[in-house]
Amino acid sequence: MVTKIYHDPDADLGALKGKKIAVIGYGNQGRAQALCLHDSGLQVTVGARKGGESWDRVQEDGLKVADIPAAVTGADVVMILLPDEVQPKVYRDQIAPNLKAGAALEFAHGFAITFKLIAPPKNCDVIMVAPKSPGRMVRQTFLEGFGVPSLIAVEQDASGSARKIALALAKGLGSTKAGVLETDFREEATSDLFGEQAVLCGGVTALIEAGFDTLVKAGYKPEIAYFEVLHELKLIVDLIQAGGMMHMWDSVSNTAEYGGLTRRDLVINDASREAMKKILDDINTGRFAEEWTKEWKVDLANMKKLEKEESEKKIEKVGQEIRQLFERKK
Repeated sequence: MVTKIYHDPDADLGALKGKKIAVIGYGNQGRAQALCLHDSGLQVTVGARKGGESWDRVQEDGLKVADIPAAVTGADVVMILLPDEVQPKVYRDQIAPNLKAGAALEFAHGFAITFKLIAPPKNCDVIMVAPKSPGRMVRQTFLEGFGVPSLIAVEQDASGSARKIALALAKGLGSTKAGVLETDFREEATSDLFGEQAVLCGGVTALIEAGFDTLVKAGYKPEIAYFEVLHELKLIVDLIQAGGMMHMWDSVSNTAEYGGLTRRDLVINDASREAMKKILDDINTGRFAEEWTKEWKVDLANMKKLEKEESEKKIEKVGQEIRQLFERKK
């Protein structure tokens, strides 16, 4: 089945004309999306904690700001762009009591809806626009006159116009210039979690650390190990991102290609793939969500412990020294 890709002609900013949009949260995605939507001519109010750091930053950026209950009151679209771990409480305490009947609730990630941490009223649209990029790149690409690809999803279509609203928001971010794919909340949430855990964040960092430790324990200088398994990784990823796997293989030496193709299964093998299936199963059954939400109740104590351990590893110390070599001298 071919996935439909939406572009500019498929989306109409007019679907949001005269509508009040409340952007709740002004972090990585919140700031980028609020600024892009504002620059696209839409009526944006940012909901933030009065007196907090975000409040001042919104004002410095020239956007309208209000506390969260005030921002939500009367809003036609409420964009919940807060971290997953704070969304349920903020929704329960500050959004739900002030939510306008028939408003659209919008998310950038399907976690809270998929795992039933937020239960929207039946008279609201529930939609998602998920840019496939960190917020900084969303904003930078928009300012360059383009946009990053996004996913959209409709979980609940109370108004009959939920998809039009989602596409209009995507257009306001510039995403319809690049391409917008339709998914559903569960597919986005579970595939995103899997990608983060097995490949992009968990898998890659574990692979880098294992390669670094292998070289250092074998007597190689830590600085040499760092260059070989971490520094050059960006060059390879950039090649793959630009043109796919074959573009990368065509761009590296024959020695690198032959060695990579003939030896990679020693690292990523049947045992690795079984572990990936276990990760995906934990996500789909809700075991990971249950574990993660329990972590919220202890103020992320285990995650902070793991962060501290990560920061103290030798590869991090060596990396700090190596990166200073590339800083431009004033």
